[in-house]
Amino acid sequence: MLFGAGVLALVVCAVAVVVFVGARLPVAHLASRSGTFTVPKAKLWELSLAAFHRINDGSYAIVEQDAPNRFVTEITNKSLPYGGSWTYDLTDDGGGSRLTIVEHGYVYNPVFRFISRYVIGHTRSLDAYFADLQRSAGDLAAPKA
Repeated sequence: MLFGAGVLALVVCAVAVVVFVGARLPVAHLASRSGTFTVPKAKLWELSLAAFHRINDGSYAIVEQDAPNRFVTEITNKSLPYGGSWTYDLTDDGGGSRLTIVEHGYVYNPVFRFISRYVIGHTRSLDAYFADLQRSAGDLAAPKA
């Protein structure tokens, strides 16, 4: 019985630490990734839009577009514990092109804020997006912070 109470006390303390640390983290964060691709900018534009549509579950929308240079997506589902936007900037880069994505993110719940910062990392979605896009473009170059 004493062992069970000790485990429960440990779990309660761990949760309290997570909530305390999460509450001290800022709600807003900024993350970015850049990558170069061997395809021309116009092709990278098409691939970037296609990759966005593949991952969009209906919670996101394109809110700004300047083809083939820039577009901005935003989380439109306000019931999620997070929100924010991604700004995609495409530029020519020698014979290929470069994509930079800047995430302006918000994590409202302190527990999710802790998990986002220390467990998952703010760039996990960006890294997954770039990996998908690089497969589509046939490139193997890794994105840079």
